[in-house]
Amino acid sequence: MKFFAFYLLTVFLYSLVSQRLERTLFTAPILFMLAGMCLFIGFPVHYAQLELNRDGLLLIAEIGLVLTLFTDAAHLNLRSLRFKINRDLPIRLLTTGMLLIIVLGAVAAKLVFGQFTWLEAGILAAILAPTDAGLGVVIVNSPLVPVRIREALNIEAGLNDGLSVPFLMCFTALALHSHEGVTTVLTRFMIEQIGYGSLIGGGIGLAGGYLLGLACDKQWMAKPMQQLGLVALPLLCVLASEASAASMFIAAYVAGFAVQAGFSEAGRHSVEFTETWGQLFDFFVFFLFGLLFARSWQEFAAVHVIYGLLSLTVVRMLPVALALIGSGLSRSSVLFMGWFGPRGLASIVLGLVYLEQHANLPGDSDIRLSVMMTVLLSILLHGFSALPGIRCYTLNIASLNSGAPEFQQIEPENPA
Repeated sequence: MKFFAFYLLTVFLYSLVSQRLERTLFTAPILFMLAGMCLFIGFPVHYAQLELNRDGLLLIAEIGLVLTLFTDAAHLNLRSLRFKINRDLPIRLLTTGMLLIIVLGAVAAKLVFGQFTWLEAGILAAILAPTDAGLGVVIVNSPLVPVRIREALNIEAGLNDGLSVPFLMCFTALALHSHEGVTTVLTRFMIEQIGYGSLIGGGIGLAGGYLLGLACDKQWMAKPMQQLGLVALPLLCVLASEASAASMFIAAYVAGFAVQAGFSEAGRHSVEFTETWGQLFDFFVFFLFGLLFARSWQEFAAVHVIYGLLSLTVVRMLPVALALIGSGLSRSSVLFMGWFGPRGLASIVLGLVYLEQHANLPGDSDIRLSVMMTVLLSILLHGFSALPGIRCYTLNIASLNSGAPEFQQIEPENPA
């Protein structure tokens, strides 16, 4: 009871000064993380044995990620990506960039933690591959950053969490069933996790989108209920996935794309939800993370800090630079996009989901601590560097001519 009371009090106090804080370096994730730490410091004995299971706090965190995956996918305007100028940078980041991030992240894990197997290294790399749109909100909302750069980072953050899920689940499945043949494990994984998840998400998304669109066209549906009806779809994905051994994350992600076929307002309502009620789940995850970090602070070692710094710099920035070769972007833009790939909500929840599987690998402790340290460093370093980074980047690109790739205008969905 203390946990939720303290969390809700933090939400209330933050809401009172939220607009003032937008002009400072103290972001919401930083404040909620610190609040969670304070709760543990105040009641260390009470939360020393806090249980994370599917019946309690972990379930809330999972639902938060499910809603994030659904709303991110529903928010992406697929029709706008038919324009090459719109899709060029995001596709580079989500294909070549993301694959290299996972590969380089695994290699770095093997080097830093010499005892890691390749499976353990891959699990850690997959958990830390996705970036967090919430932590990067200052960047994607800044009018000082060129629209094309903002959109590329926003689309990347919105989609790479869903794309990293199959990698993590594949590595986890292999770890859990190491006594079985690789072909057997991968076949079952493809059928159950990805196959069933895609079918459930596609079916719920298409049917739900069609019914929502029909109800709106016939004016059967009150406008305030449109958002509520939309948000019910990913929760249905959770229930259907639990009954069929499918991945709720893949189902929700696919549903977010599918719902757009019948309900054109899905993107707008998903943004409205994310900016209002959805933030309660995001804040909750960072609050929980702060408490868990404070509980584990004595376990951290230098190797976890080293890997965290590598993950935020070389592991992220080198693949982004390689993916953007030939894009024509200036060095300043490449560095800017490479640095601002914060790790946050998705990595926290995916880490918790992995640990809940009880794979009992020798490297589980180092995986847990490395994820926590990387996210902590990201929350602080990306949070405090956002405003200074924007100012520095703006000065560096001021000398570029108006025809530079950075300043090319993205095409609207329905150009005049």
